[in-house]
This record gives sequence, C-alpha cells and structure tokens, in this order.
Amino acid sequence: MKQPVFTGAAVAIITPMHADGTVNFEELGRIIDDQIAHGTDAIVICGTTGESAALSHEEHVECIRFAVKHTAKRVPVIAGTGSNDTAFAIEISKEAEEAGADALLLVTPYYNKTSQAGLIAHYTAIANAVTLPCIIYNVPSGVNLQPATLAELAKLPNVNAVKEASGNISQVADVAALCGEELNIYSGNDDQIVPILSLGGKGVISVLSNVAPQQAHDICAAWFSGDTAKSLELQLKALPLCHALFADVNPIPVKWAMNRLGWNAGPLRLPLVEPSAAVQQSLENEMKAYGVLK
Repeated sequence: MKQPVFTGAAVAIITPMHADGTVNFEELGRIIDDQIAHGTDAIVICGTTGESAALSHEEHVECIRFAVKHTAKRVPVIAGTGSNDTAFAIEISKEAEEAGADALLLVTPYYNKTSQAGLIAHYTAIANAVTLPCIIYNVPSGVNLQPATLAELAKLPNVNAVKEASGNISQVADVAALCGEELNIYSGNDDQIVPILSLGGKGVISVLSNVAPQQAHDICAAWFSGDTAKSLELQLKALPLCHALFADVNPIPVKWAMNRLGWNAGPLRLPLVEPSAAVQQSLENEMKAYGVLK
C-alpha cells in the first residue's frame, strides 16, 4: 500500500504577479497562509493554474523554493515539474527535490504526444532520477494515459498517484480496479470530486480551492468522516461556480476571480488575456450565489 501524499483538497495555487508581470512573492505568501488557515490540505505550486508554462526556469524554481520555505511543513508542498521534454522534467524535478518539495506533479507530455510505451519510458526516467513521490497528471490536453499504462507505472516505488483530469469516470474506475492500493487517485476536476472519492479516490487537486478553500476541503472531509450525503450536497452546490471557473482557459477565470475577491493576483502573462465581460459577469454571479463574494 502506498501512503497518499495528502488526503483531502490540495489547491492548485495561482502565481500572483506585480503590474509589471514579475512574481509577487509577498502576495503568494499571504495566499498560502490564507489557504492553510481555511483547511487546504496541500499546496500545489507551479501547476497549470500557476501559469507554469509562462514562468522562466529560474522563476519556476524560485516559486518552489519560496512555497517550501513559507509553508514550513504545515502542509505538503507538491511541485509541478512536468514537461514535454523528459530531460528538462528530470532537471527541474531534481531541483524541486533539492528545494525540499514533498512530492512532484508531472503532467503528461503535450504537443509531442507520445505512445503508451513512450509514456512509460518518460515517467520511468523521471521517477528513477528522484526519490520523491510522483503524482502523474493525466490531462486531455496531453495524451491520454491508459489504465494499463498506469498499472505498469504503479509498479515503480515512487509513482504514488494519478491526478485524473480526463473526465472519463469509467476510465477512472478501470484505473482503480487495475491498480488498487498501488496507486492513489486524485480528481483533477472540481466537478468530479465525489464521483472519484466513491471509486476510492484520496481527494482533489483543485482550482476551486483558490476562491473557496474551506468549501473544497469540506467536500472531502465530509466524505472521509462518513457523511457521504453531506459531501454530495456540498459537491452539487459547488457545481455552478466550478463551471464558471472553467468558462475560459484555466487560469484566466480563477485569476480574475482572485483579483475580484481582493487579492493582488495581478495580470496574466501572455498569451493569456482577461476574460470576456460575459465570463466576468458569470463569475461575479456565481461567487455571490456561492457566498464567497458579498
């Protein structure tokens, strides 16, 4: 049995920026503190939601180092170190380990989408280069990791979990059946937390947590306390806001929402731009309806 890196809701945290586009580390620290104060079970730094694709190598590593130091072991810090370049993923994964990260989040290769055999080779090379637990991130923008492929990768001692964002619940069920306790499963979609928990999932890596950390935590906490009806009620209540947060390319909506809530989230980095007026109005309406915006 592989112990999960965390149980509950981890925030895929935004990277706040100054007006000039540089990383606002002071605000990042404030956001981390607020997340932990409101029940967040782990911090995922430099994920897709953190605009990792637009960070320089130096900024990427600096953000990981800052998150580790500022979190100070209060909750686990999971560093996004995936890449479509295996050699670069190995390099930055080693740097994250040296920085003190508790685990790695490794997205499926994008653009140069490989075969299932290539995925096994890619993840094996990364896992063998580090000692940290590795969470594989299966996301539709890359290539789909088949359940049998995950079962093969789960044989590696430090391949600990999969973040499942395929949206295919039948596929997640197959992964659970094939891998059992050799691979932990996290939801990568906020609208599928409870369905994946019902298949033995250990929680969610969440965008919703940025704007509603306590609520995302509570969906999972209710489930694990045995109050599955309450967990379902909370999941269904969150659905409209979950949908609004993905009405444009992530993290466009959530960064706007964080600014609207009073955080100094700052601008997006190109090629991402501000959401349309319609998306802004939808976010405004749903945050008010959900109770996170007065």
